[in-house]
Amino acid sequence: MTPVAARALRRLRHDRPALLGVAVLLAMIGAAALAPWLFQDPEAMDLTALFAPPSAEHWLGTDELGRDVLARLAHGGRVSLAVAGATAVLAAVFGTALGLLAGYHGGRLDALLMRLTDGVMALPLLPLLIVLAAVDPAKLGIPPESMGDEAFAIGRIVVIIAAVGWTTVARLVRAQTLSVKARDYVRAATAIGASPGRVMRRHILPNVASPIVVAVTLSVGNIVLVESALSFLGLGIRPPLASWGNMLTGAMTVVWSAPAQALWPGLAIFLTVLSANMVGDGLQRALDPRAGDAEF
Repeated sequence: MTPVAARALRRLRHDRPALLGVAVLLAMIGAAALAPWLFQDPEAMDLTALFAPPSAEHWLGTDELGRDVLARLAHGGRVSLAVAGATAVLAAVFGTALGLLAGYHGGRLDALLMRLTDGVMALPLLPLLIVLAAVDPAKLGIPPESMGDEAFAIGRIVVIIAAVGWTTVARLVRAQTLSVKARDYVRAATAIGASPGRVMRRHILPNVASPIVVAVTLSVGNIVLVESALSFLGLGIRPPLASWGNMLTGAMTVVWSAPAQALWPGLAIFLTVLSANMVGDGLQRALDPRAGDAEF
């Protein structure tokens, strides 16, 4: 383990908010991952037990179709958390590549890529996502039989959100690359004939990895909110596949008569966003070279 990683780990062990966030996220990820084995079929209906209160059989009660709310929460978490994780990684990879190219090469390429980034950032996020999500996949040549597949539904949302979610990472990586590029060891590697790809991969990327990790962690919460908003509007994950967003959509018509139907998915979204931000803030503090260990 490198000295930087050891110092960051030591700081994280003493950062209680970050540890609490990690514990909550791990609990939610674990429940979602084990949902097929721990919980019953989320689509199993019991029309004799509509809006049943919490009981030994249904810990959080049932919904308007007699489906177990806890099972739907756990299975919905599989979708919402998978979308958040995959989107954060995909956006980070794309943004990192553009940021490295812009910061290292500079000149016209830098100007072109940064104007592209500025243009995407200037667009209103939610209306743009709604337009992209409303595009009919059949018009793009995708076979109709593939559209009902779970993997396609998740991949479609991942691509849509990642298409506009890479800008923050790109600007952050560009700024860090400009700083690292001016250091002596990078100049020495260039002077002895190392190719631009090798310099970026071996000497610049490892030194800009810390802010990328922080940015990815902080983006998870935002992605959960965006996916939930799209699913709530009927443009994201669609029934019968459960997600926290479309669970809120189903609860919208009964929120006054059965408020618990909106409470549980809303609470799951709230806890996920809060804990992801706590972990991201903790990583930012732990990886800050200007912070002393006495602060932790």
